[in-house]
Parts: sequence; structure tokens; C-alpha cells
Amino acid sequence: MTIDAYSTATEITSALRRKEVSSREMLDLYLARVAAHNPAVNAVVALDADRARAGAAAADEAAARGEWLGPLHGLPITIKDCFETEGIVTTCGDPLLAEYVPDRDALAVARLKAAGAIVFGKTNTPLQTLDGQTYNAVYGTTNNPWDLSRTPGGSSGGAAAALAAGMTPLDLGSDIGGSIRLPAHHSGVFGHKPSWGIVPERGHIPNQPGSLHKRDINVNGPLARGVDDLELALDVIAGPDELDVIGWKLELPPARHATLRDFRVAAWLEDPFCPSDEAMLAVHNEAACTLERAGVGIDRAARPGFSLKEAVDVFNPLIQAAISPGTRAEISHREVIAADELRQKMRRQWATFFRQFDVLLAPVMLTTAFPHMQEGDFRTRNFRVNGADRPYLEMTTWTGLVGGALLPSTVIPVGLTQSGLPVGIQVIGNFLEDRSTLAFARLASEVLGGFRRPPGY
Repeated sequence: MTIDAYSTATEITSALRRKEVSSREMLDLYLARVAAHNPAVNAVVALDADRARAGAAAADEAAARGEWLGPLHGLPITIKDCFETEGIVTTCGDPLLAEYVPDRDALAVARLKAAGAIVFGKTNTPLQTLDGQTYNAVYGTTNNPWDLSRTPGGSSGGAAAALAAGMTPLDLGSDIGGSIRLPAHHSGVFGHKPSWGIVPERGHIPNQPGSLHKRDINVNGPLARGVDDLELALDVIAGPDELDVIGWKLELPPARHATLRDFRVAAWLEDPFCPSDEAMLAVHNEAACTLERAGVGIDRAARPGFSLKEAVDVFNPLIQAAISPGTRAEISHREVIAADELRQKMRRQWATFFRQFDVLLAPVMLTTAFPHMQEGDFRTRNFRVNGADRPYLEMTTWTGLVGGALLPSTVIPVGLTQSGLPVGIQVIGNFLEDRSTLAFARLASEVLGGFRRPPGY
């Protein structure tokens, strides 16, 4: 197999182990891609080329001796600029952190490095990760490789754009309102939002640097160009944090099935509460039909026992509380407790639902990648969907359905609209059954076509 910039992380690590390519060669390839394509896309916002070259050389020398650090040995990767990275400026898009250089790595980053990965750059994020677009006063606007006039999504937009443009094989992102899933959908790549709590948050901004607080809903997870890469990275970063490791370990259950047609699938592809763009909905429906032709039984009427609106009404106060230290939003403790009680009841309904079904297919958002929209704020912006204005905050409706309940969700690309924009879909599973969403996503992608390279890249 010929290894190039669009090879998956799994393919590259296998080639490195077979010594068909060197870590230095792969690093030089990605640095050249950044030099060629980043001026237009603006996804990679900080480079650490010299230390990365030293790390690649050391990885190659260790390989020559038959020594292997781990499953990511010698793999060059990027990291979203909300994770503390030792020796590399970490801004989270905030001018107040424009010169902040951590002296230690976020725990998830440290685990990737311990597995042999070589961090060569950081990818852009909106201010304090709080937007579904990616722009800030420190590094400017990140553009979507599919259409530079449009957003790649947020807040892991730099990660998704870098992957789509072939500037990195793997990135570490985070997701509280859809920040892995939205960019994966908008940019035509893969992303996994893990079950809450299985990947330590220490070193993620926000919180503020040095904080040990574990935020509700927020998770750290990988973005890549294939499901194998998502699982490869998840296996590295998942597990108890430093304070918990003395008393517990993580053993995610295996996937429920090994063949596509054995999965019991429900599909919630549209809802009048949050109407989908017709061009995007057509791609979702065609993807479902393709899976049915492959032998998958899909129940399009099944629901978990509550409405989309009810789920959003629970999610909104929970996320408001989770982000309140950075936004100074006012919400009482009484309101948070009441929302959590409703959340726990919904979690029981989800558990019952997933006794009958293995996965649920749902949209990521109500529309495909939209033109850059930086005037006004969350309250004043609107999307134009099917000829009508829809509130900007509806971008978190379908992602909130999952996030509030702390469930895993794997986003896979399922096709292009007639205008040539990528469309993703959520594969949602039961709490802690990440391997089932990943397994179905892998099998479904083989039928649906997987990653598509943007024109011109």
C-alpha cells in the first residue's frame, strides 16, 4: 500500500512498524502540506517543527533497534488548541492566553505521547471553545476546505479542517455542545464523542489552566479520517485519571455485533421541532436506504420516550451551568438539580430504548456547512433553512439530545449534497457502549463510502 498524506493513522502506524516509511518522512510530508494549504485554510495555528523532527528521529532510531513505544509510535499528530501542551503555546483562542506556554501536557495529550505520537502542531478553536464556528482574535478564521467561504464548524474546527485538507492524520478534540460532531459533519471527517467521564479532562481549557474541576457534559475525543483511527486513539486516551487509578479501571464492553445486518437500528432523521435542510435530509434518507439495501433493518418511528424539545429543555440548563464560569451565565443551583433529575430519568429511558435497539441514527445539525457568520452573537444570528430563519442556537439541538444524556456518538460522513457539501450522521449508543457505535460506524462506512477528499486537495 502506498502511504500518502491522506492515509489513515492506522495505515501509517502499520507502515511505520513494517519500516516501509519513516517517522521523519511522514512528518516532513505533513509539514509540507501545512506550508502548501494552511495559508488558505488557517487550521494549524502553531507549529513545533524542530522538536517534532527530533522526536521523529528518535522514533526512527528506536524502531531500528526494534524498540516500540506503543501503538502510535512515530505518528505525527496535531492537537486542538484548547489542550495544554508542554512547550507549545496554548491559547484556546483567547488573547489573555496568547503567550501561555504550559510546562505540562493535558492528561489525554500525555497519553498520546506516551503511546508514541509526535505532536507537531496545534489546531484552531473559537474563543474558549464556545462557538459552532472557528475564529478568534488571536489566530483569525479557519475556513472549510470544501468551500473556503464557509465554516468547518466548531469548536474543533481547526482539527476537522486540517484532517479534510490532508495536513494531519489524527487530532484530539473536545465536545460539550457538539464541538467534535459539528466539525466532523461540516468538514466530511470522522469524530467520536465518548461516553462522559471515560477520558480525563485535566489540562483542557476551559477550565482555566491548572484547574482540576470535572465539567458536566464535556468530553475529550478523537477526530480522524476513519473509524479504525478513532478506536485506536480512544484506546490510548480512555481510562481513569491520576486520582482514580488506584481504585478503578475502565473496561468498555465489546461491540454488540460483528456484522452490519445484525445491528438493530433506529433512525430519528427529522423532527418538526428542528427542521432539517431538505438537501441534507435527502442525503440522510439515501444513506438509510443504502443501509437497508445492505440488509440492515431500520425502524424510523422508534423514539426513546420523550420529544426532541423535551431533551433540549433538559440540556439547555445543564450546559448553561457547565459553561457558566466562562460566560458568567446566571443559573441557580436549584435549577441545575431540577434539570439533572430530569436528565437521570431520561437516561433510564435511553437505557430501556437500547435494550430494543443497538444504535440510533440522527442528524448532527439542521444544515450543512454555512457561510462564515461573525456579526452579532448567539442571540442575534440566524440560519436560513428551507427558506426560513432558524435561531443560531439550534445548532446544538441534535447534539444536545446526546450530550445531556452523556451518551457516546460517532459521526461518520454519509455523502454529499447536490451542491457538493459533506453530510455526516450521528451513530448513537448506550452509555459506555462506545465500541458498539464505533463498530456500526465502521461497517456502515464500508457501505456508504467513507471519507471523501475535497476537490483540489
